[in-house]
Amino acid sequence: MILIGMLDSPYVRRVAITLKLMGLPFEHRAVSVFRHIDEFRKVNPVVKAPTFVCDDGTVLMDSSLIIDYLEHCVAPAKALTPARGPERQEALRLLGLTLAACEKCVQVVYEKERRPAEKRHAEWFDRVVWQAHAAFAELERAAANAGPWLQGERFNAADVALACTWRFAQYYDAVEVPAPKYPALVAYSARAEALPEFASTPLD
Repeated sequence: MILIGMLDSPYVRRVAITLKLMGLPFEHRAVSVFRHIDEFRKVNPVVKAPTFVCDDGTVLMDSSLIIDYLEHCVAPAKALTPARGPERQEALRLLGLTLAACEKCVQVVYEKERRPAEKRHAEWFDRVVWQAHAAFAELERAAANAGPWLQGERFNAADVALACTWRFAQYYDAVEVPAPKYPALVAYSARAEALPEFASTPLD
């Protein structure tokens, strides 16, 4: 299995850490969708990260779809998403909030770094930042009740996504998403980033 994309993408990092937590061997190729577009296009003409090449050569994309595939590559005990019932429902709720925050934080980066200043729309930018804060406010409440993870003692798929999203937000959007506003998320992130699967997969 081959994971293609840069670890400064929260989506690529999410898949890489998931693979490690599941104990699945893989090759990581740090190919940028911006700097290495021709190289990326040879594998995936859409040039979307993460791109994942299965053992049979099938190419998958979108972190959630890749992780859904991986959940079925391991024994049920190694899967990271609760299989059914209220636990699954809550995991999906937390994942929805986290992926919304992640999407908005990535949009903030693109607005700041990819759109020319004279073409920026202040009202749109403010809306995106507001949406990120709305999601993080809900996640702050969840992190405040973590024990030590979002759904108890077992680190799961929602935890992976949230930890990767918060680290990305603080690396790129610390001005727009100030850490002091979210003390529970700060403490939660420190616990997650200390795990070996995270420490061996640094964003930077």
